[in-house]
Amino acid sequence: MTGNLLAALVTALSLLIVDLVVPGVDIANFPTALIAALAIGLVNGSVKPVLSALSLPLNLISFGAFSLIVNGICFSLAAFLVPGFSVHGILAFLLGPVVLSLSSTFINNYFAEKSLAVKSSEETKSKAELPSS
Repeated sequence: MTGNLLAALVTALSLLIVDLVVPGVDIANFPTALIAALAIGLVNGSVKPVLSALSLPLNLISFGAFSLIVNGICFSLAAFLVPGFSVHGILAFLLGPVVLSLSSTFINNYFAEKSLAVKSSEETKSKAELPSS
């Protein structure tokens, strides 16, 4: 449960970054970004596997480049479902999901690194407290 909530928060923050970086992607406010993050998760979990399976021949011919189109379709579908979240133009259609993925990966890695840093300092404290033989 906590993992899903954190994933939604990271995706919402990443969507706000996409709003700043990619022209043509507009998000009204943070609650809209949270709802859009949930919509993207639902679309990626339900619609994207079907689209990916149907577009497999095109993906093979294009050496996987058609997956950018599938990602754009899913991104635009989520924008269609959420009021206050819009995608306008081919640049936003193609670049929005790419920037979303990159920023989400960066944020996830940042928090994972901070978590590991806390864990490693706790481990060194516990190792320092153990008597040596």
